[in-house]
Amino acid sequence: MTQFQFNLNMDTLKESVMNSSIEPVMKSMIVLILNEYMEKERDDYLQVDHYERSDLRKDYRNGYYEREMMYQIGRVKLRVPRTRSGEFSPSIFEKYLRCDQSFIMSMLEMFVNGVSTRRVNHIVQELCGETVSKSFVSSLTKKLDPIVREWAERPLNTEYYPYVFVDAMYIKVREHHKVVSKAVYIATAINENHSREILGLNVSHEESFEAWKAFFDQLKGRGLQSPKLVISDAHAGLRKAIQKEFIGTA
Repeated sequence: MTQFQFNLNMDTLKESVMNSSIEPVMKSMIVLILNEYMEKERDDYLQVDHYERSDLRKDYRNGYYEREMMYQIGRVKLRVPRTRSGEFSPSIFEKYLRCDQSFIMSMLEMFVNGVSTRRVNHIVQELCGETVSKSFVSSLTKKLDPIVREWAERPLNTEYYPYVFVDAMYIKVREHHKVVSKAVYIATAINENHSREILGLNVSHEESFEAWKAFFDQLKGRGLQSPKLVISDAHAGLRKAIQKEFIGTA
């Protein structure tokens, strides 16, 4: 019998991200980061805090205006701060902003392992092109964490997913000052709107029955019902975990 291999590479993962339910969340995170960064730039330009009197003041705050920017994940609408004289201009519009594979993986890493100052700092550098202070990164981390947590822990019992694709891809990550290989478990479904939706992500040291079983338990704990069909490769541990966790699924 011919066995079909579903090998998930970086391009496939990126395409899956761009066409799944994670896209609005990533847009929200990008908007939050850029808005906060522009606010910081205006504060640095004025050299005074809100309602502070100082001889160093260069100008006065004068509200905001909206501006749209196009990224690979789609169009985002930003809240751009301005000053009374109109001389202040955020630097991000002068820079080439992109969402490359490094950026996508950094974002995914937050969805898998949670928000950390290290990951936030890397994403800010990718988006804004420069290093920022620890206090700014710490403030952003606190604001990004609930956005990521809400997506990663969202209930899966609000609709039925008849078809679920599961696969693992191996990526190189830096851990304890050395580069190691880890397996990223990914479950993607076809939802009621006939579009792809990433149900969950998880990272493990290796691909095994125990790790796949734990991943499926997490999805079921969030309300995932047994689908009609699960599509996977022929990994023995994965097939065993599917048969055990999803009774009656083909």
